[in-house]
Formats: sequence, C-alpha cells, structure tokens
Amino acid sequence: MQTTLTQLIEHRSLSTQKASEVIHGIYEGKFSEPEIVGLMVSLQTRSLTLEEIRGFREALLALAIKPEINGTHAIDLCGTGGDGKNTFNISTTTAFVLASLGYQVIKHGNYGVSSLCGSSNVLEQLGVRFSDSSEILNKQLEKFGICFLHAPLFHPVMKKVAPIRKALGIPTFFNIMGPLVNPVQPAYQLSGTFSLELARIYHHLLAPGRKNYAVLYSLDGYDEISLTGDTRIFSKTGDQVLSASSLGAEKVHHTAIHGGNSVDEAAEIMRNILQGKGTPAQNKVIAANTAQAIITMEPAVKLKSAFEHVLSHLESGAAYPHFRSFIHFQKTPSCIS
Repeated sequence: MQTTLTQLIEHRSLSTQKASEVIHGIYEGKFSEPEIVGLMVSLQTRSLTLEEIRGFREALLALAIKPEINGTHAIDLCGTGGDGKNTFNISTTTAFVLASLGYQVIKHGNYGVSSLCGSSNVLEQLGVRFSDSSEILNKQLEKFGICFLHAPLFHPVMKKVAPIRKALGIPTFFNIMGPLVNPVQPAYQLSGTFSLELARIYHHLLAPGRKNYAVLYSLDGYDEISLTGDTRIFSKTGDQVLSASSLGAEKVHHTAIHGGNSVDEAAEIMRNILQGKGTPAQNKVIAANTAQAIITMEPAVKLKSAFEHVLSHLESGAAYPHFRSFIHFQKTPSCIS
C-alpha cells in the first residue's frame, strides 16, 4: 500500500489491474485502517480515471455475494450522492412509485455517509427489513415488483470499510462505485452522478452490459433530475438535455426539494409523497425521474406522456397501498421464515 499511496500523492493514476488489486487487498485484510484512510483521502483529492473505476468495479463485482435473482426485466435506480444538495430521497421514492406502476425494480443502496439520509436509512425508518435471502428477495420481486439490496449484505469490502467511511464523513470513491456494482446487474439502469465528467465515465461503463440505461447530471450540480435547471442525459439512444419546459412544467426552487434535517423528516417526506400528499414540486420531481425510468425501459413511450401519467398516479395516492403492502409482507411469517 505504501507504494500505491506514494503513487497517488504524486498524482499518478492507478492502472485497472492495480485498482483491482487494491480492492482485493482490502478484502484480504492486507491493509491497516490508516492505510485505507490514506487511500480514500488521496483519491478524493482528484477525479478518478476510467481505468481506476473499471478496476474497482471489476473487483467489487468479483467479490460480491450474488443473490439468485433474474434481472432480465428489471431496473436499478441508484445515484452516487456526493452532490452536497441534501435533497429528499428521490431515487428511493421513484423506485417504489415505479414498482407500483407495474415495473420491476432491483434497487441497490446503502446508509448515507456524507449525506444525512441514504436509501437504507429512510427505508429502515419506514419499516423495511434488509435481507440477503434469494428466496425472500424473489418473493418481494414477484409480489410487489421490487426488492432492495442493502449493499453491506452483498459486498464484504463495503461492509469492512463502512465504519471508516462513517468516521470520515466525506464522500469517497465508494460513493462513485455504489451504482455500478449492484450484484444482480439488472438489464436496465437509471443513475445520477455529481459531475459531468463522471457521467461520461458511467456512460462508457454501462453501455456494454445493459439493454438500456440513462445517466443523469443536472447542470446545476444535482445527481438526479431536479427540475431546478437542465439535466444532461446519456443513454444508448443518445445524449440529450432535458428541461422542465420540455415536460410542460415550470422549474422548481432548490429549497422545495430539501430533504429535511433528520431521518424522521426524510421518512415523512417519502411517506407523504407516496400517500398523494407531496408538494407540487416534490411530485413533479418524482414524476420526472419515474418517467425517465419508464422510457429507459420502454424507449417508444413519450417522456411527456409518461410524466403526466406518473403525476396523476402520484396525486391519487395510489402508490402508497403498494408500499404499505410491501412493508406488511416483510413482517409475515411466510416471508421471514
């Protein structure tokens, strides 16, 4: 590790093979905690290269515990975080709205590290129980069109570094890796990134292994469609810019999509949106992200039509009974036995 740290301090990047070896070294317990901290901090001082991200990704997927789930018709909705915007849990809410509309979602997520409330935090608060059982996850997917993969249950390396990341309290390269290493690797993916440079790297990495995907970067810095400004979208069908006006909607103010100041508040926001009690700004943002997920899976659908359909679905509160049934199902003996 000393050689690697010296290389990074001298602003020299890692090869794909070396990046992969670093992840395997962490897994095998070859490095001390201070060395791992040094690695994380050194990499955080600059942008990662395509070769480094590829190497980290290959190793994390090779070491992952892979549940026996068919992701042929499913999508993952997972952003990098790290944008410092403290929005409500947009991708998590979008995932359950999308599932309530009849689409399959295999969502990958984790506790927040640099943010107040990650997907695992808010779902745990709302009563979701995390599982690594293929039987339970398949039952959830079959019955409700969604299952949640809590990253530490499937990635031994992420579990090992979790206390270090929490103590540091800043984004690290593991934030960047999260959306790339869903152990099921569903056929479709919608991911937001906190920088345009990273969006281009995602675009390159996701292209070979997906039926379709969309990589988002809001030009004012959000890692999702925020409707506070225009959003750059990379996919197999091209590179485009989405504006609120293209959906027939007005821009929203950044304060309107704030995520609250506690996990309790974040959970209440998500519950309200699913119940049809979301604010107009919250509903529009969820409808925009859900519509983008729909056209990622069904490119023939028109984005504006999908947006209007999702908005009507949200305002009716129809998504909440689906979510409530998902929570209740987890508590039944047939599910947890």
